[in-house]
Amino acid sequence: MTARPVRLLTVLTATTALTLSACAPSSTDGGGDDSGASGEGSEGGGTAQVGIIYSETGPLAAYGEQYRQGLEAGIDYATEGTGEIDGTTIEVEYRDDAGNPDTAVAAAKDLIGQDYQILGGTVVSGIATAMAEQAAQNEILYISGPAATDAITGVNEFTFRSGRQSFQDVATAGAMLEDNSGKVVVLAQDNAFGQGNLAAVEAVLGAEGAEVASVLVPEDATEFTGFARQVVDEEPDLIFVAWAGATAGNMWQSLTQQDVFDAAPVVTGLADSATFAAYGDAGEQISFLSHYFPEATDNEVNQALVDSVTEAGGTPDLFTVDGFVAGQMIVQAVAEGGDDVTAMIDALEGWEFEGPKGTTTVREGDHALVQDMFTASLVQEGDAWVPEVIDTVAADEVAPPEASGE
Repeated sequence: MTARPVRLLTVLTATTALTLSACAPSSTDGGGDDSGASGEGSEGGGTAQVGIIYSETGPLAAYGEQYRQGLEAGIDYATEGTGEIDGTTIEVEYRDDAGNPDTAVAAAKDLIGQDYQILGGTVVSGIATAMAEQAAQNEILYISGPAATDAITGVNEFTFRSGRQSFQDVATAGAMLEDNSGKVVVLAQDNAFGQGNLAAVEAVLGAEGAEVASVLVPEDATEFTGFARQVVDEEPDLIFVAWAGATAGNMWQSLTQQDVFDAAPVVTGLADSATFAAYGDAGEQISFLSHYFPEATDNEVNQALVDSVTEAGGTPDLFTVDGFVAGQMIVQAVAEGGDDVTAMIDALEGWEFEGPKGTTTVREGDHALVQDMFTASLVQEGDAWVPEVIDTVAADEVAPPEASGE
């Protein structure tokens, strides 16, 4: 699949993305459905050890918890509640990356040293790129989590993703736009996530003739007044905000106080439910692209996600879906690939399955995860803000151009 139609790339405003080993399992004979619980030509028994490295603590710990809840629900769904694939038990070992690439790499090396062949996880784009390097160096399967960086699509044959990427966010914003002229200012954190969003805006909107400027904010910043003024001083025609983490509320408040919403339309990605109230009065002035919220889609798999997470005491949210899909992918890899990493890769490449967002495809050539996206608005119901779907943007319309790979 190649780049999406030019129609979607007509742009003058854009948006954000919020902002991120199987130990010799024995595969088994057996059938299954496209949830990934099938297996062919295998012997049964044994254990598939999977290492999940994610943010249990650190600035994106809330996202990490959503991912973990979804992962457990996804494995449960794909194995029909057994946690097994034709007698092979999936055992998950969790490690905390604390939002730090060095911590994540150390954990990965430790697990690989114990012969784990499948690693997954991370919310953080900078960690995902480091993990992809470890996957290639050690020839193990790596399935990234919510990390949105485009850089891991096509980076090597061992790396996959269970969530969307920045290009899909920006392309979804493009679906809301009609004009391709003007100046787009990207307000983002100065990290791999923010830089990835800036690159995506340049690739999508800049290619259509928009002038792209940026205001990049240090990741540890807590005062945003000066950055808000910089955005206004750029005299933008559109403001694209890419933000993740606990400082979002203060950032939006600063934009309101500095009259940024009077300067130009603002587009951003809809974050997790904990942030809905943080937008304040600005919530009604923002155009949102959305990766996922539970009410955005209505199908059997999404209902299974909602029911499983809720029954376990959790709350389905923005990145729950990425964990759920990771669970489906892990089961598919083990069921069809057994203890052979090459066979696991073959099992995932080109795999089309029904996920919580509908038909989802692991693109064979570069492992992009081709999936529907949404546009949304926030509406106030009593004292609460709730998201409503405006439109579903078809998967092929927001698919990134195929990466060339290594």
